[in-house]
Amino acid sequence: MKVSLKWLQEYININLPLADLANRLTMAGIEVKGKQTIGGDWGNIVVGQIVVVNPHPDADRLSLPTVDLGTEQQTVVCGAPNLRVGDKIAFAHVGAELIDGHSGKLSRLKPAKIRGITSSGMVCSEKELGISDIHEGIMVLPAEAPVGTPLADYLGDTIFDLEVTPNRPDCLSIIGIAREIAALTGQSLHLPEITYRETASPIDEQVSVEIAAPDLCPRYCASLLTGVKIAESPKWLRQRLLACGMRPINNIVDITNYVMLEYGQPLHAFDYHQIRGRRIIVRRAAQGESIVTLDGMERILSSDTLVIADEEGAVAVAGVMGGADSEVTEETTSILLEAANFNPASIHYTGRVLNLPSEACSRFERGIRPELALPALKRATQLILELAGGEAAKGVVDVYPGKLDHKPILLSTGEVKRVLGVEFSLGQIVNTLTSPGFDCKPGDSASGVWATAPYWRSDIQQAVDLVEEVARIIGYDKIPMTMLSEPLPKQNPEPVISLKQKVRHLLTGYGFQEVITYSLTSWERLNRLFSEPHPLEPVPLRVANPMTADQEYLRPNLRANLLAALTANRKHEEGSIRLFELGRIYLPRPKDLPDEPEVLCGILSGPRLEKWWQGESGLVDFFDAKGVMEGLLGQLGVEASFKLSKDESLHPNKQAAIVIAGNRLGIVGEVHPKVLAAFDLSENVYLFEINVTALLPFTLGHKKFQPIPRFPATVRDIALVVDTEVTHQRVQALIKSFPLVSQVTIFDVYTGEQVPPGKKSLAYRIFYQSPTHTLTEREVNKVQQQILSKLSQELGATLRS
Repeated sequence: MKVSLKWLQEYININLPLADLANRLTMAGIEVKGKQTIGGDWGNIVVGQIVVVNPHPDADRLSLPTVDLGTEQQTVVCGAPNLRVGDKIAFAHVGAELIDGHSGKLSRLKPAKIRGITSSGMVCSEKELGISDIHEGIMVLPAEAPVGTPLADYLGDTIFDLEVTPNRPDCLSIIGIAREIAALTGQSLHLPEITYRETASPIDEQVSVEIAAPDLCPRYCASLLTGVKIAESPKWLRQRLLACGMRPINNIVDITNYVMLEYGQPLHAFDYHQIRGRRIIVRRAAQGESIVTLDGMERILSSDTLVIADEEGAVAVAGVMGGADSEVTEETTSILLEAANFNPASIHYTGRVLNLPSEACSRFERGIRPELALPALKRATQLILELAGGEAAKGVVDVYPGKLDHKPILLSTGEVKRVLGVEFSLGQIVNTLTSPGFDCKPGDSASGVWATAPYWRSDIQQAVDLVEEVARIIGYDKIPMTMLSEPLPKQNPEPVISLKQKVRHLLTGYGFQEVITYSLTSWERLNRLFSEPHPLEPVPLRVANPMTADQEYLRPNLRANLLAALTANRKHEEGSIRLFELGRIYLPRPKDLPDEPEVLCGILSGPRLEKWWQGESGLVDFFDAKGVMEGLLGQLGVEASFKLSKDESLHPNKQAAIVIAGNRLGIVGEVHPKVLAAFDLSENVYLFEINVTALLPFTLGHKKFQPIPRFPATVRDIALVVDTEVTHQRVQALIKSFPLVSQVTIFDVYTGEQVPPGKKSLAYRIFYQSPTHTLTEREVNKVQQQILSKLSQELGATLRS
């Protein structure tokens, strides 16, 4: 919200320095986020008056105006067509900084000889002063402009850019901000007096209003003006609209915008003769009903949209935009002026669905009060009569089905002390609440007061809102600081949050980047996860009102969105890509809310390492993905095993289930080639997935201290020949079952001519170590022989010769 301080001063005397005023408003909850000074660079520019206009002796299109500057007169060369003796103008002396009317760049004015005549100054247009883009003629000032006065003193202004919170629609107006300043500074408020003449012809005989949707339109007011003349607005009105960021159009439209900025109540002007049947109906649109709005676009409406209609069809989208058929044009002579109140949720929905954000929409959707409609309507009617002429019909239409009695709220001094921690007397509270317009009556006890909010405030609902008003007006900085009466309660952190943080830290250490994707996905994307046509089981949960087809279902896994993210990133990155996501998935349960476990999913693709001087490092494979999971679970203190699995999204021969204490909690493997093709990926991709919610209990045990071994380890390598069906995991588990074995590492796997058919060779490095003494060779030989015997008995393993 942009606020002109010059306009603001018409309603209240501002005697604070601007910096102090900005600070007071900000501390009261209306943040001044920016300040703009109009005329700050108007040095050497003053108000002048044209006293003589002579023709240029050597140019038909140039003139020589003589300008009275108060203390002197100057004659300059000017090409403007609208030079008239007696007009007040803006005169720039040599050295003034002006905007070049052709290039648009700022330049310093210098003396110039034009067709033999020296010109040491300039009569300025609005564009040259930076006021607007008008450059066809000089800017003519009002007749009361004082000659010789610096232009910055006469036309200069300061614009505050305010950040208004959603609960304060009353502050989206000049008068609303003036009320705030009056309450904060103790100054009196001067509101415009509203009076105008009416004809003898009652408005009820010329137009009728029916509200067919009272739940969406609690109040509709209208006035009728005839014999008006559509023209350009006066300069003062155009300048105020421009200062507040609005574009002038014509006097009628500009007045509706002016009053909206002044009172905070949006208005709309209809061409009265285009209202068929002389009847206004406020109703829901018919499904599929269309209207061409003021921007020339045809809008197809739904039955959830509120419209203003006549007897034949919609003439405006209520609270959002008018219709082209009833638009005020240069031929318009009669105006039906609307000031209404609409349901905030309805206007918010319509503005978003039709993609028509507007100043009016932003006020209605915040919930302005219905009581604003009538005073704003009368103010706009007064200004139209003054600036566009015409006559006003007797009375106004005021249909008010949503009228409510606003009940007073009881506030006690004890409640103020309880909330703010500081004690104020009842007199202080009453004086503070009275200043912003509250009506205060004595309470049931000597320490209470009944307070009724003023008609323009829609944010006061309960006693704590009144306490906030007391704190705001008195000043938050006036509330003394005190120590807490009790220590802060002990924090009880959620274990799952700590686990998720640790998982993120570990994976980023492994070179992964975290991504966050939408919780919503599409049926088509989920189907891409299957190598063959497959029904989705269980059927994912569908959103009742999806915004798009791409976000129609709650995700039952993280895989689809993660693979889509890989596809998008691969278009811009040739090297290694490692991504993970840690978030909720949504699994339907019959006749119950969905299960929402936290799940970790990660993918790897591309080279194992970046290019370096010793050559290529090869591409990532299944064992890289498996190693990530082994490292992650090891750091979490969890022992896991890997077993055969069958997952249709993964390669049938390159996948394994992650099993912890007999529970299958995850999977790791290579993504199936058909799934990769469905996601437009042409490289091998490896995926891991684990249920973090189910993993949590296995991470909560207390870790035992393990001292660093004092005695050295003995290392032995063995190569075993086993059947191809025997897994490395079974061999490793059997070897590690011996107490003197501290570590087992596989370093070679071989199948080929040097081993019998149906067999394979597994080579292991075994570390033998005792916590109590240095092992002798005899002790190591004995244990190793026991290991070989057990391997032979249980797995049929033999030493490779």
